[in-house]
Amino acid sequence: MALSGLQIQKLLPKTNCKECGCNTCLAFAMKLAGKKAELSECPYVSDEAKAILGAAAEPPIRTVTLGTDEAAFKAGGETVMFRHDKTFVNQTGIGVALDDAMTDDDIQQRVKVLAAYQLERVGETLLSDLISIGFKSGNQKRFLDVLDNVATTWNRALAVRTDDAMILKAAAEKLRGRRPLLASATPVTVDELVGVAIETGSALAVAADNFNDLTATVEKLRSQDFRDIFLELRADSLCEYYQNNVIARRGALKADLKALGYPILKYIDTGHPIDDVVEAGIGIAKYASLVVLPEFDPAAFTPLLTLRQNIFTDPQKPIQVEPKIYPIGEPTEQSTTFVTTNFSLTYFIVSGEIENAGVSAWLAVPECEGLSVLTAWAAGKFGGDKIGAFVKETGHADQVKAHKIVIPGYVSQISGELEEALPGWQVIVGPQEAGDLESFVKNVLSS
Repeated sequence: MALSGLQIQKLLPKTNCKECGCNTCLAFAMKLAGKKAELSECPYVSDEAKAILGAAAEPPIRTVTLGTDEAAFKAGGETVMFRHDKTFVNQTGIGVALDDAMTDDDIQQRVKVLAAYQLERVGETLLSDLISIGFKSGNQKRFLDVLDNVATTWNRALAVRTDDAMILKAAAEKLRGRRPLLASATPVTVDELVGVAIETGSALAVAADNFNDLTATVEKLRSQDFRDIFLELRADSLCEYYQNNVIARRGALKADLKALGYPILKYIDTGHPIDDVVEAGIGIAKYASLVVLPEFDPAAFTPLLTLRQNIFTDPQKPIQVEPKIYPIGEPTEQSTTFVTTNFSLTYFIVSGEIENAGVSAWLAVPECEGLSVLTAWAAGKFGGDKIGAFVKETGHADQVKAHKIVIPGYVSQISGELEEALPGWQVIVGPQEAGDLESFVKNVLSS
């Protein structure tokens, strides 16, 4: 039977030492009850508590951390099948595969381009997470030299890819302190690799061709108290890959199969760039914790990073911007004021369209709890009285002389209420769609 946070707290030391990362033992107990922490994170837990809680306190899918503390990538930690049930925890990592058969110049150029690439979207900076180095040259020294050069340039997570246990062991030693991912241990090599993984702080990907071999290999690692595992169930088709991911997630969450309770790894190389993107997108949507593409292409990464952001945004906590008056361009006291909600996507679209119109203006963004225009209005958080009060409280009403304010067309019904809240202001009903703001500015405001 599942224990509540209060029941778990009674078994904890109650010292509030904060060494687990929580401020109090009760907070840590609540995380344990919600399967968002592991009992081993408490350095002073008693043998009695371990015996009572044991595996029951483990999250259904373990969180595995790669990379240094300054640029860590976390995978796993999920507790639900579907985002709307609660929320997803750690977003799918997106990486790029290189190999030691490439020239040094080619490798360095690719690493620098990937390190510099970032996508700004709704106030967030989206980045790639990992570089994987494959062993293709057949020369161990060459491989380790490449690994060393990449590690010097790239400060985020690293993986090494080969089924050769000797090469993986050498790579683990070379990257000691970087928490790399060794991909992959097979049923044949797992016994040889577990020791070096424990000693160097590396994570192991367990590769197998079927669930029986996969779970048996994972159980070997679990029997040696090794838990930093990725699952790499190799598939012959996209359909099989999709089915395997669903079975693994369902097995971990619904059937409490401990051997499947780990993040999923997928190396992608279909031979066709568009198919690569499709497969990566399916992995992001359906339970892969790390997808590694064969090439870096901004045209592929932009939609994948956007998809990832959309899926891993907490539906209970909309992305929002700070409520305030934003200058767009170089507005003066004679500039018009536009108004919208503080839902990030709405704010960035509206501000972008005003900029595109080539006009300097003020954008009033009141507190709407991150809701969109119609949702905020329906919830009573975006009415004329609230907008008027916000404009006055911020001092904006006294800072501008052009008392003109543009409201979204979808809430034209609040115009009368806003006129009462802002006496002397001209309330103008704007277009319903932000995409029409440019023509609205040119044809209505400028006329």
